[in-house]
Amino acid sequence: MTATYTFDVFASVDGYGSYPPPGDWGGYWGRQGPELLRRREELYSSDVRMVLGATTFREFVEMLSADQYPELDDTWVGRMRRMPTTVVSSTLDGDLDWPDVTVARGDAAEVVARLKEESDVPLRSHGSLGLNRDLMAAGLVDVVQLTVFPVLTGRTGERPVLADAEDFDLELLEHRVLDDRTVELTYRPSLRTWD
Repeated sequence: MTATYTFDVFASVDGYGSYPPPGDWGGYWGRQGPELLRRREELYSSDVRMVLGATTFREFVEMLSADQYPELDDTWVGRMRRMPTTVVSSTLDGDLDWPDVTVARGDAAEVVARLKEESDVPLRSHGSLGLNRDLMAAGLVDVVQLTVFPVLTGRTGERPVLADAEDFDLELLEHRVLDDRTVELTYRPSLRTWD
């Protein structure tokens, strides 16, 4: 049986995944609400294997240090951090401040194809934009779960979530509105070819 792979990503309405200074939106672009947090808890309450790229993994390690933010341990983010994690990287070495991490070297598509065949739990990736764009192009992403926050970050936005992606048709599997403002869209992607 092949494990399902979900690309879980946050974005502003105009498609950005992050913002640098002078942007001072705060976490969740300042749109955190109880329904959003309950939904994230639900998504991360069952067993999954996380799959991350090296850049996102380094950012998470820096942001989510257990020593720096002990209160995260009881949130969905703390659960994500404790889940078995595979990082696809040819550059990570040394002590990796993460409870259960494996570094997989080699071609990302080959690594993830093998994980899909061998894993007895679903695979999930949060962020890791470049990695997931490549995996989508290789046909390895089964579900794209896009959480869209009600902000426009035209001046401060960076990291366009789907920039440089291939063309895809998206079949809407599920949608929900959280806290009367944030929209979660769950899609099945199908690569579009133009022959």
